[in-house]
Amino acid sequence: MAHKEFENCIQLCQQCAQECEHCGAHSLGSCSECARLCIDCAQICWTAAALMSRGSSFVEEICDLCADACLACAQQCEQSEESECQLCAQVCRRCAEECLKIEEVEEFEM
Repeated sequence: MAHKEFENCIQLCQQCAQECEHCGAHSLGSCSECARLCIDCAQICWTAAALMSRGSSFVEEICDLCADACLACAQQCEQSEESECQLCAQVCRRCAEECLKIEEVEEFEM
């Protein structure tokens, strides 16, 4: 699959990474578990976007991992009433949904 076909997922991964970076920094002093998950999720999202951009043969695996990280982060952030956490959770869920679509497309093409 060419990187243009991943364009929507790449954009969502980048958006998710940005929100997770922001939420993670915001949560550093108040919730270490949220901060850790957000920072981990951001790193995985940045990596997924990079691998999709270059058409890596590991797209399916990184998208699966990215979806898992996004769902874990969303679940943690949903426990907070902070607006940063609520926005992060929403973006993480959208990113996870899109990453799972990539996995389904990859399986279909094999």
